[in-house]
Amino acid sequence: MHPEGLPQLKIRPGHLALAAIVYVRQSTRNQVLEHTESTRLQYALVERAVALGWARSQVIVIDDDLGVSAAVPDSRKGFARLVTEVTMGRAGIVLGIEMSRLARTGKDWHHLLELCSLSGTLLADPDAVYDPGYYNDRLLLGLKGTMSEMLCRYRHNISYADLPVMPTTRQETAFGRSGRQERSA
Repeated sequence: MHPEGLPQLKIRPGHLALAAIVYVRQSTRNQVLEHTESTRLQYALVERAVALGWARSQVIVIDDDLGVSAAVPDSRKGFARLVTEVTMGRAGIVLGIEMSRLARTGKDWHHLLELCSLSGTLLADPDAVYDPGYYNDRLLLGLKGTMSEMLCRYRHNISYADLPVMPTTRQETAFGRSGRQERSA
């Protein structure tokens, strides 16, 4: 029977005998400097791994991709290292702030899911622990990845001047909160 939503039942002694890998990334140097809270939350996943049962000495932080865009193929050495650890069966769990953002493309995401399923590696974010070997967890992770990829592509294909999609404070002042240009009386 599948231990729905109960991380303590998904995590078995075999997982705890392996490393917990925390993957930390930001796409640009600017994001690293400006989004310090996101970076802090990602590093705080070390504490999540410890709370889930891993010894602090077993937690590996891979932060080689801070400030490295995934838009350039093969540019993320940290992601390659993560895939190697999973493939070699050395990872019991991989933690990320938003699981579906570990990989930039659906291809990379589903490849990582398959590798985790084959090696028995769990995935975790601040909200849940997932086992890609369980059908429902894999389905949920697949949907999260697809949604993330679509949102990412959508953001890159729209104009930031499209107010209903991307309002800004400056634009809200000129056009009002609804995104429609206000008429003079």
